[in-house]
Amino acid sequence: MVWVWTLQDCVSRQELQSTLRQVHKLLSAHETSFLQNLRSLRKKLSLLQSSTVKPSNNTKPPANGRMLGRVFRVGHEVHFLCSPGFRLTGAETRVCLDSLAWSGEQAACKGTTYQLITKTLVQGSKHCTCEQGYSIYSQDRGLCTDIDECELFRLTQPGRLCMHTCVNTAGSYHCQCPVGYSLSRDSRSCQDIDECERAAHNCTKEQVCVNTFGGHRCIEVECPRFLNASYVKTSPLRCERNPCLEGDKACLQAPVSVNFHFMSVVSNMTAPRVLFRVSAARVLGDTLRFGLLGNRGGAHFAVQRSGKQTGQLLLVDTIQGPATLEAEVEMSELERRMLLGRYVTRVTLFVSPYTF
Repeated sequence: MVWVWTLQDCVSRQELQSTLRQVHKLLSAHETSFLQNLRSLRKKLSLLQSSTVKPSNNTKPPANGRMLGRVFRVGHEVHFLCSPGFRLTGAETRVCLDSLAWSGEQAACKGTTYQLITKTLVQGSKHCTCEQGYSIYSQDRGLCTDIDECELFRLTQPGRLCMHTCVNTAGSYHCQCPVGYSLSRDSRSCQDIDECERAAHNCTKEQVCVNTFGGHRCIEVECPRFLNASYVKTSPLRCERNPCLEGDKACLQAPVSVNFHFMSVVSNMTAPRVLFRVSAARVLGDTLRFGLLGNRGGAHFAVQRSGKQTGQLLLVDTIQGPATLEAEVEMSELERRMLLGRYVTRVTLFVSPYTF
């Protein structure tokens, strides 16, 4: 709205006051609208800052320490402290900047090599002591130095401190296990995690989950192929031969059944050692024979009779893992030296890279 006066116009006092009131009302409306827009803009900016500024990895509490402050907005501060026996590196205080970055260097807590000695007077003489896990470094300087338990036991009692890996810390130590193992309750031994029992595997329904020391295998068992013979899988680990045609000698020479057996063992086991036993449920002939089929596993295994109807597979030498070994144990049934049937067990041995 625009008012224009000319010299020829003659405006009354009443008209002038009315016009001024309208101008004042218009300016008040603009001011109210401006203030509302300003408040809305500030609110949106505050929401944007609170939703955008989040704690990053280097604003989280450091290992072996803690962080003071839980507000992560522009202008706010966080402070870092370390546990006893550790010293702070990096910035003790960090500020959230307008650029949404944090000031200063990343905070970390590192173990101290030395700490002050405790001095007491005993009958007029000075006696110095250190906290557990430290030894006296210097009487004159009054310092204690950290005892490296891992190195100490490595030189004096190998394997007695930790079964796998020893990690030295300020004033102490802790044990670690390889992937696939968990630390036992004694905090030094390693226990295998059975992924198959815990269903922590990705094996399909067609595969068999076989737990190994430190891991697992997903194995799909396939029935063997022999001349003129066909097989059907009667269980996940067993295949049986279909009936042979009358007079088909090649089919009759093929195994009546093939069983699959998977074993997991540790590295460097003492030998000889019995691994597996094969037994006949019933005997139709007059003789049972046990032996290794072919040349597979001959260098590491042997088969011997352990009973009238039982044979056993032996590991005859020490195996350094990791390794995978296979052997086929054959049980043959005869009647007056005529073959009645052959039964084969395929044994697969998974040797761990560790002795536990």
